[in-house]
Amino acid sequence: MIKFLDLYKINEQYRSEIDCYFNKVMDKGWYLLGDENTSFCNAFAKYCGTKYALGVANGLDALNLIIKAYGFGPGDEIIVPANTYIASILAISENGCKPILVEPDINTYNINPNLIEKAITPKTKAIMVVHLYGQAVEMENIWRLAEKYNLKIIEDSAQAHGAMYKGRRVGNLGDASGFSFYPGKNLGCLGDGGAITTNDEELYLKIKAIANYGSDKKYVNIYKGVNSRLDELQAAVVNVKLPHLDEDNNKRRKIANYYIKNINNPLIVLPKLPKEDMHVWHLFVIRTENRDKLQSYLQANGIQTLIHYPIPVHKQEAYKEWGNLSYPISEKIHKEVLSLPISPVITSDEMIKVVEVINEYK
Repeated sequence: MIKFLDLYKINEQYRSEIDCYFNKVMDKGWYLLGDENTSFCNAFAKYCGTKYALGVANGLDALNLIIKAYGFGPGDEIIVPANTYIASILAISENGCKPILVEPDINTYNINPNLIEKAITPKTKAIMVVHLYGQAVEMENIWRLAEKYNLKIIEDSAQAHGAMYKGRRVGNLGDASGFSFYPGKNLGCLGDGGAITTNDEELYLKIKAIANYGSDKKYVNIYKGVNSRLDELQAAVVNVKLPHLDEDNNKRRKIANYYIKNINNPLIVLPKLPKEDMHVWHLFVIRTENRDKLQSYLQANGIQTLIHYPIPVHKQEAYKEWGNLSYPISEKIHKEVLSLPISPVITSDEMIKVVEVINEYK
């Protein structure tokens, strides 16, 4: 079986170095807000091109904390793509804000910049862009709209570590960005983890305090905060992996290029090939009208696939108040998408087999 994602093989590459760092943390006996966290945050900020990075517990917390620190709440609206993973929208509703769903571009699966302006109202406070599947959003029109209407841009960069747009990395394309280091991400922990990047010192210091029980120094609480911190062991893991991220992303690009050039089946809609550095191929997502049949066929032929994501957010029970809404492009995407195996550890033979099996599908 060709695994969709072999996390053991991915992490085994770094095992000796991770073991070394784990021993270092254990020997210090300091497990939160220590040297490993500081070292990683400094390195990650430099990598993203931002002034600040803050380690937090997970990607959802990262987005939630940004919205909370801006003080957005009931009555405020935040524009977000309709086809994103539910975490993007949970962060908005968790703060009492209203998510305003905007359809994606069927070719990129990212929010359609041409549809955003008509969704803006006097209550709009921010645009949340999601660099879905690893591809950077086209930002030019969004920058223009943010300036015109005095809106914040919040990036959900959970799937796009290292992707670039016009010479700038995601995480440095808006006012603040949330990252996830969930194990399956291009830059993944051995558990949950996340980070926030920004160039805004005031925002950074506020989020840093809110994430630590609202405290800027021990036992002094200036905000009604939460507990959301990247622990030292997980910080050590991503610190080990960060110097290899660009190389790993390039391996993903080679696989994606091979798939696009060699999959030749009229029943399959392939992703469009963007500018090389705009996509880090966290996921390689194809579409087909009979998705379940294709998935069963691939499974029977030894190829594991996943669906990202089978149910659009406005059709989820959690948001049943949106049950009557219709977003036909998003619904089409959710009905047809299938993610093929892609990772830095997929072999040439596995890559070739995926293409051959798909080309034989009828």
